[in-house]
Amino acid sequence: MKTKVLIVDDAHTVLLQKLEQAGIAYDYKPDFTRVDAENAIVAYTGLIIRSKFQVDQQFIDLASNLQFIARCGAGMDNIDETYAVSKGIKIISANEGNRDAVGEHMIGMLLSLMNHLNNGNQEIKNGLWRREPNRGYELKGRTVALIGYGHNGQAMAKKLSGFDVNVIAYDKYKTGFTDQFAKEVSMEEVVKQADVLSFHIPLTKETKGLINQEYLHHFRKPIFFLLGARGGIVEVPAVLKAMDEGKIIGAAFDVLPVEKFPALAEQSWFSDLASRDNVLLSPHVAGWTFESYYKLSDVVAEKIISLLKK
Repeated sequence: MKTKVLIVDDAHTVLLQKLEQAGIAYDYKPDFTRVDAENAIVAYTGLIIRSKFQVDQQFIDLASNLQFIARCGAGMDNIDETYAVSKGIKIISANEGNRDAVGEHMIGMLLSLMNHLNNGNQEIKNGLWRREPNRGYELKGRTVALIGYGHNGQAMAKKLSGFDVNVIAYDKYKTGFTDQFAKEVSMEEVVKQADVLSFHIPLTKETKGLINQEYLHHFRKPIFFLLGARGGIVEVPAVLKAMDEGKIIGAAFDVLPVEKFPALAEQSWFSDLASRDNVLLSPHVAGWTFESYYKLSDVVAEKIISLLKK
């Protein structure tokens, strides 16, 4: 069957341009619903998606001619990778496309937390001028621990290199990755040394709910907590408890286990989380900059073209 690609999500025009230049046929259908895609997918050999719907076993079973699934993003948790691979379908991600965006965003959140920038800004706008309560911490000389050292973890380490910090990293699935930006360590060393804890791991069956009370209990020093990976890896009440116990000084979340309103407001932990001055939240935008919009589509296009040349 001749290659033909269905694109069901919004994508930068660079993706369409590169597919055209490579002679790859496609249909660009960003308004497609899941039902639309289910009805059409049998006619395609490739699928490009972002986060519109779950590409689960039921969907994959309808895609009898599918050769690859590509996502214009980093995490692949909306795709049943295991089942797809068992069907001989290649999986393509674009982790490289937003790694710089995520690194910059999370460092920005960290600096804001450490220096009370959000609180100070709001207080001045409300007619308060309070210096002492807004006195901050310096990042220099601290130990930043990265959990996961893939594309995003490496980009974060590189961006931290100018802050005169000690960067250590733990990755369960990699060894021998010490480089000029981070030192590979055991999890035992992470819990002993970390002043800042930042997560760069995907959401999988293994990592779901990983950050719980037991996980946080072992840290020896009070930490700043950063989550820009996937919300499903954290149990938010465990973070709140650790904050109450003084184990977490401040926490920044770009992702949460439940996102968007009204569902987020209905969570039992949300009002507590949102009321804390030492919590900073952003709406899952760390990896979604104007630049990454281009890069994510560009990376996917290049990987598809490379795959089809083999």
